[in-house]
Amino acid sequence: MSKNILVPVDFTTVTDCALNHAIVTAKKIDASILLLHVVEEQEDIEKAKALLKKFTEKAKSAAPSITFKELVRVGNIFDDIGDAASENDANLIIMGTHGKKGLQYLVGSNALRVITHSSVPFVVVQLKDAKEGGYQDIVVPLDLHKETKQKLKLVASMAKYFDSKVHLITPNETDEFLKNKVSRNIAYAKQYLSERKIKCEAQVADEGEDFLKAIIKYATTLDADLIAIMNLQKNSLMGVLGSSYEQGMITNEAMVPVLCMNPLVTTKSDIPIMFQ
Repeated sequence: MSKNILVPVDFTTVTDCALNHAIVTAKKIDASILLLHVVEEQEDIEKAKALLKKFTEKAKSAAPSITFKELVRVGNIFDDIGDAASENDANLIIMGTHGKKGLQYLVGSNALRVITHSSVPFVVVQLKDAKEGGYQDIVVPLDLHKETKQKLKLVASMAKYFDSKVHLITPNETDEFLKNKVSRNIAYAKQYLSERKIKCEAQVADEGEDFLKAIIKYATTLDADLIAIMNLQKNSLMGVLGSSYEQGMITNEAMVPVLCMNPLVTTKSDIPIMFQ
Protein backbone atom coordinates (compact mmCIF):
# COMPACT_ATOMS: atom_id res chain seq x y z
CA MET A 1 0.00 0.00 0.00
CA SER A 2 1.19 3.54 -0.74
CA LYS A 3 2.05 5.66 2.29
CA ASN A 4 1.31 9.37 2.66
CA ILE A 5 2.40 12.00 5.15
CA LEU A 6 0.45 15.25 5.44
CA VAL A 7 2.23 18.46 6.46
CA PRO A 8 0.14 21.57 7.26
CA VAL A 9 1.97 24.60 5.86
CA ASP A 10 1.72 28.26 6.86
CA PHE A 11 5.17 29.32 5.55
CA THR A 12 6.70 30.02 8.98
CA THR A 13 10.06 28.69 10.13
CA VAL A 14 8.52 25.90 12.17
CA THR A 15 6.82 24.60 9.02
CA ASP A 16 10.32 24.07 7.63
CA CYS A 17 11.06 21.92 10.70
CA ALA A 18 7.87 19.93 10.17
CA LEU A 19 8.87 19.42 6.54
CA ASN A 20 12.33 18.27 7.63
CA HIS A 21 10.77 15.63 9.92
CA ALA A 22 8.42 14.57 7.13
CA ILE A 23 11.28 14.15 4.66
CA VAL A 24 13.33 12.05 7.09
CA THR A 25 10.27 9.89 7.81
CA ALA A 26 9.21 9.62 4.16
CA LYS A 27 12.64 8.33 3.18
CA LYS A 28 12.44 5.64 5.85
CA ILE A 29 8.93 4.41 5.02
CA ASP A 30 8.92 5.18 1.27
CA ALA A 31 6.07 7.70 1.49
CA SER A 32 4.89 10.70 -0.48
CA ILE A 33 4.29 14.06 1.21
CA LEU A 34 1.11 16.11 0.87
CA LEU A 35 1.58 19.80 1.64
CA LEU A 36 -1.64 21.41 2.87
CA HIS A 37 -2.46 25.08 3.23
CA VAL A 38 -5.84 26.16 4.61
CA VAL A 39 -7.31 29.57 3.77
CA GLU A 40 -10.38 31.19 5.26
CA GLU A 41 -11.82 32.81 2.12
CA GLN A 42 -12.33 31.66 -1.48
CA GLU A 43 -10.58 34.76 -2.84
CA ASP A 44 -7.36 33.75 -1.06
CA ILE A 45 -6.96 30.51 -3.01
CA GLU A 46 -4.94 31.71 -6.02
CA LYS A 47 -2.40 33.62 -3.92
CA ALA A 48 -2.08 30.62 -1.61
CA LYS A 49 -1.53 28.25 -4.54
CA ALA A 50 1.32 30.43 -5.82
CA LEU A 51 2.97 30.52 -2.39
CA LEU A 52 2.54 26.78 -1.92
CA LYS A 53 4.03 26.08 -5.34
CA LYS A 54 7.20 27.98 -4.38
CA PHE A 55 7.33 26.12 -1.08
CA THR A 56 6.95 22.79 -2.88
CA GLU A 57 9.72 23.63 -5.34
CA LYS A 58 12.05 24.29 -2.39
CA ALA A 59 11.00 20.98 -0.83
CA LYS A 60 11.63 19.09 -4.07
CA SER A 61 15.13 20.56 -4.35
CA ALA A 62 15.85 19.37 -0.78
CA ALA A 63 14.50 15.88 -1.41
CA PRO A 64 14.30 15.07 -5.14
CA SER A 65 13.60 11.38 -4.49
CA ILE A 66 10.28 12.10 -2.73
CA THR A 67 6.95 12.73 -4.45
CA PHE A 68 5.31 15.95 -3.23
CA LYS A 69 1.68 16.90 -3.70
CA GLU A 70 -0.07 20.21 -3.00
CA LEU A 71 -3.48 21.01 -1.61
CA VAL A 72 -5.11 24.36 -0.86
CA ARG A 73 -8.59 24.32 0.63
CA VAL A 74 -11.02 26.79 2.15
CA GLY A 75 -11.96 26.11 5.74
CA ASN A 76 -10.42 26.20 9.19
CA ILE A 77 -7.47 24.34 10.64
CA PHE A 78 -9.53 22.66 13.36
CA ASP A 79 -11.67 20.72 10.90
CA ASP A 80 -9.76 20.65 7.65
CA ILE A 81 -6.39 19.24 8.66
CA GLY A 82 -8.00 16.02 9.90
CA ASP A 83 -10.49 15.92 7.05
CA ALA A 84 -7.79 16.41 4.41
CA ALA A 85 -5.71 13.64 5.98
CA SER A 86 -8.62 11.19 5.93
CA GLU A 87 -9.73 12.11 2.40
CA ASN A 88 -6.20 11.68 1.05
CA ASP A 89 -5.45 8.45 2.94
CA ALA A 90 -2.66 9.97 5.01
CA ASN A 91 -0.94 7.62 7.44
CA LEU A 92 0.55 10.40 9.53
CA ILE A 93 0.31 14.17 10.03
CA ILE A 94 3.51 16.03 10.93
CA MET A 95 2.66 19.48 12.23
CA GLY A 96 4.72 22.34 13.64
CA THR A 97 3.88 24.27 16.78
CA HIS A 98 5.26 26.98 19.06
CA GLY A 99 5.11 29.78 16.49
CA LYS A 100 3.42 33.15 16.77
CA LYS A 101 0.89 33.11 13.98
CA GLY A 102 -1.10 31.06 11.50
CA LEU A 103 -1.33 27.30 11.75
CA GLN A 104 1.58 27.12 14.10
CA TYR A 105 -0.11 28.91 16.98
CA LEU A 106 -1.23 25.48 18.11
CA VAL A 107 -0.65 25.04 21.80
CA GLY A 108 -2.87 23.75 24.55
CA SER A 109 -6.53 23.59 23.66
CA ASN A 110 -5.97 24.75 20.06
CA ALA A 111 -3.63 21.86 19.30
CA LEU A 112 -6.00 19.52 21.08
CA ARG A 113 -8.92 20.66 18.91
CA VAL A 114 -6.96 19.82 15.76
CA ILE A 115 -5.73 16.46 17.05
CA THR A 116 -9.02 15.23 18.49
CA HIS A 117 -10.80 15.85 15.19
CA SER A 118 -8.47 13.53 13.32
CA SER A 119 -8.47 9.75 12.98
CA VAL A 120 -4.88 10.02 11.75
CA PRO A 121 -1.96 10.15 14.23
CA PHE A 122 0.07 13.35 14.61
CA VAL A 123 3.71 14.08 15.20
CA VAL A 124 3.90 17.60 16.65
CA VAL A 125 7.32 19.25 16.28
CA GLN A 126 8.94 22.47 17.40
CA LEU A 127 11.94 24.42 16.14
CA LYS A 128 14.25 21.42 16.06
CA ASP A 129 15.09 19.35 13.01
CA ALA A 130 14.97 15.57 13.00
CA LYS A 131 18.17 13.61 13.42
CA GLU A 132 19.48 11.96 10.29
CA GLY A 133 18.50 8.54 11.63
CA GLY A 134 14.96 9.63 12.48
CA TYR A 135 13.06 8.48 15.56
CA GLN A 136 15.53 5.99 16.99
CA ASP A 137 14.74 6.52 20.68
CA ILE A 138 11.04 6.71 21.58
CA VAL A 139 9.81 7.46 25.10
CA VAL A 140 6.46 5.86 25.94
CA PRO A 141 4.72 6.90 29.18
CA LEU A 142 2.63 4.01 30.52
CA ASP A 143 -0.25 4.56 32.92
CA LEU A 144 -3.28 2.70 34.23
CA HIS A 145 -5.49 3.19 31.18
CA LYS A 146 -6.32 0.23 28.99
CA GLU A 147 -5.94 2.46 25.90
CA THR A 148 -2.20 2.55 26.58
CA LYS A 149 -2.00 -0.87 24.94
CA GLN A 150 -3.40 0.62 21.73
CA LYS A 151 -0.57 3.14 21.82
CA LEU A 152 1.97 0.33 21.72
CA LYS A 153 0.67 -0.79 18.31
CA LEU A 154 1.29 2.67 16.92
CA VAL A 155 4.74 2.92 18.48
CA ALA A 156 5.68 -0.56 17.28
CA SER A 157 4.73 0.23 13.70
CA MET A 158 7.07 3.24 13.72
CA ALA A 159 9.83 1.49 15.65
CA LYS A 160 10.04 -1.26 13.04
CA TYR A 161 10.87 1.26 10.32
CA PHE A 162 13.41 3.26 12.31
CA ASP A 163 14.90 0.30 14.22
CA SER A 164 14.01 2.29 17.32
CA LYS A 165 14.57 1.50 20.96
CA VAL A 166 11.46 2.07 23.09
CA HIS A 167 11.92 3.54 26.56
CA LEU A 168 8.96 2.90 28.84
CA ILE A 169 8.32 5.16 31.84
CA THR A 170 5.63 4.78 34.50
CA PRO A 171 4.53 6.86 37.49
CA ASN A 172 5.78 5.77 40.89
CA GLU A 173 2.61 4.44 42.52
CA THR A 174 2.69 3.99 46.29
CA ASP A 175 -0.66 2.22 46.51
CA GLU A 176 0.00 -1.53 46.33
CA PHE A 177 -2.96 -2.27 44.06
CA LEU A 178 -1.98 0.47 41.59
CA LYS A 179 1.67 -0.53 41.76
CA ASN A 180 0.75 -4.08 40.78
CA LYS A 181 -1.40 -2.81 37.92
CA VAL A 182 1.45 -0.67 36.60
CA SER A 183 3.79 -3.66 36.89
CA ARG A 184 1.41 -5.74 34.78
CA ASN A 185 1.29 -3.00 32.16
CA ILE A 186 5.09 -2.92 32.02
CA ALA A 187 5.26 -6.68 31.66
CA TYR A 188 2.66 -6.60 28.88
CA ALA A 189 4.51 -3.83 27.03
CA LYS A 190 7.87 -5.59 27.28
CA GLN A 191 6.41 -8.85 25.99
CA TYR A 192 4.50 -7.10 23.19
CA LEU A 193 7.60 -5.30 21.97
CA SER A 194 9.89 -8.30 22.46
CA GLU A 195 7.62 -10.48 20.31
CA ARG A 196 8.08 -7.92 17.53
CA LYS A 197 11.86 -7.85 18.06
CA ILE A 198 11.80 -4.23 19.23
CA LYS A 199 14.41 -3.20 21.78
CA CYS A 200 12.98 -1.75 24.99
CA GLU A 201 13.74 -0.80 28.58
CA ALA A 202 11.60 0.40 31.49
CA GLN A 203 12.02 3.21 33.98
CA VAL A 204 9.92 4.17 37.03
CA ALA A 205 9.66 7.86 37.93
CA ASP A 206 11.16 8.91 41.24
CA GLU A 207 8.81 8.73 44.22
CA GLY A 208 6.76 11.90 44.54
CA GLU A 209 8.06 13.27 41.23
CA ASP A 210 5.65 15.12 38.94
CA PHE A 211 5.07 12.63 36.12
CA LEU A 212 5.16 15.22 33.32
CA LYS A 213 8.51 16.51 34.58
CA ALA A 214 9.74 12.95 34.93
CA ILE A 215 8.83 12.18 31.31
CA ILE A 216 10.58 15.29 29.97
CA LYS A 217 13.64 14.71 32.17
CA TYR A 218 13.87 11.10 31.01
CA ALA A 219 13.51 12.11 27.35
CA THR A 220 16.14 14.82 27.78
CA THR A 221 18.58 12.44 29.47
CA LEU A 222 18.17 10.00 26.61
CA ASP A 223 18.30 12.72 23.96
CA ALA A 224 15.10 11.03 22.78
CA ASP A 225 13.66 11.62 19.33
CA LEU A 226 9.97 11.18 20.15
CA ILE A 227 7.50 10.98 23.04
CA ALA A 228 4.34 8.95 22.36
CA ILE A 229 1.13 9.99 24.12
CA MET A 230 -2.58 9.30 23.69
CA ASN A 231 -5.62 11.53 23.97
CA LEU A 232 -7.51 9.77 26.75
CA GLN A 233 -9.95 12.53 27.67
CA LYS A 234 -11.92 15.08 25.70
CA ASN A 235 -9.92 17.95 27.14
CA SER A 236 -6.58 16.32 27.83
CA LEU A 237 -3.75 14.87 25.80
CA MET A 238 -2.43 13.23 28.95
CA GLY A 239 -5.42 11.62 30.56
CA VAL A 240 -3.38 10.33 33.45
CA LEU A 241 -2.26 13.86 34.28
CA GLY A 242 -5.23 16.10 33.52
CA SER A 243 -5.93 18.84 31.01
CA SER A 244 -3.50 21.36 32.53
CA TYR A 245 -0.54 19.28 31.29
CA GLU A 246 -1.33 19.18 27.58
CA GLN A 247 0.53 22.36 26.62
CA GLY A 248 3.54 21.43 28.72
CA MET A 249 3.90 18.13 26.89
CA ILE A 250 3.40 19.40 23.34
CA THR A 251 5.61 22.45 23.84
CA ASN A 252 8.15 20.82 26.14
CA GLU A 253 11.33 22.83 26.74
CA ALA A 254 13.51 20.04 25.37
CA MET A 255 11.64 20.38 22.05
CA VAL A 256 11.20 16.62 21.77
CA PRO A 257 8.59 15.84 19.08
CA VAL A 258 5.37 14.32 20.39
CA LEU A 259 3.45 11.49 18.72
CA CYS A 260 -0.28 11.89 19.50
CA MET A 261 -3.19 9.59 18.73
CA ASN A 262 -6.80 9.17 19.78
CA PRO A 263 -8.04 5.89 21.29
CA LEU A 264 -10.32 3.77 19.13
CA VAL A 265 -13.53 4.95 20.75
CA THR A 266 -12.90 8.53 19.61
CA THR A 267 -11.57 7.96 16.11
CA LYS A 268 -13.07 7.14 12.74
CA SER A 269 -10.44 4.47 12.13
CA ASP A 270 -10.51 1.03 13.70
CA ILE A 271 -6.84 0.28 13.08
CA PRO A 272 -4.40 2.28 15.25
CA ILE A 273 -1.41 1.45 13.08
CA MET A 274 0.20 4.04 10.83
CA PHE A 275 2.09 1.85 8.40
CA GLN A 276 1.22 -1.66 7.23
